Amino acid sequence: MDLGLKDRVYVVTGATRGLGRASAEALLAEGAKVLVTGREEKTVADAVAALGPDAAGVAADNADPGTPERLIAEARARFGRLDGVLISVGGPAPGFAADNTDEQWAAAFESVFLGAVRLARAAAETLPEGGVIGFVLSGSVHEPIPGLAISNGLRPGLAGFAKSLANDLGPRGIRVVGLLPSRIDTDRVRQLDALSGDADAARTANEATIPLRRYGTPEEFGRAAAFLLSPAASYLTGVMLPVDGGARSGF
Repeated sequence: MDLGLKDRVYVVTGATRGLGRASAEALLAEGAKVLVTGREEKTVADAVAALGPDAAGVAADNADPGTPERLIAEARARFGRLDGVLISVGGPAPGFAADNTDEQWAAAFESVFLGAVRLARAAAETLPEGGVIGFVLSGSVHEPIPGLAISNGLRPGLAGFAKSLANDLGPRGIRVVGLLPSRIDTDRVRQLDALSGDADAARTANEATIPLRRYGTPEEFGRAAAFLLSPAASYLTGVMLPVDGGARSGF
């Protein structure tokens, strides 16, 4: 299938590694041009060098209120247009409800929640008909994950914001979509497994709860993201797509 991504332009945040990086790779493989972001100049430069000539990069922090306008202006300056954004940020600090500090909650709210809202609003102001705003969220939107109290608190709220935004932007022909990864084999998930004290045992136990009996690969996630962001998914908006091997037990 031709996804219709050739020469379309996307901003992908948090794309120096993990799910953001995999999504950028999948978009580029389908012919898109991508502006990737990360917090550190070196990691952004390394990512751009690896991604190739149709990628550009900006070191930026999602928590910075000036980031959205800066990224949109840079994408237009580099590639002449903007067709969509994929908002991906690193996971907030782990911990149980009684453990996380006010400072951890506040930092996560600024980066994970408010930073995503700001970028989505800025993109909504400038995207043309056929544009798309994507959110990388988490399976915790539907089912809380033990030991990730902050994520459990913030991700469902972002899903609600995304759904509201989809309703607001639908008449303009702009789509809003979300992806809900669960156990994808990234550094972040391996670190979470290690918190148990026995990473291998934790992975084995988690895989036993997944109908496909394995963790997903970043590449599998990236392909799902590329599809949802593409014109091939032109009648999908307001959806929250689990990318979890069937782990979610509900419909």
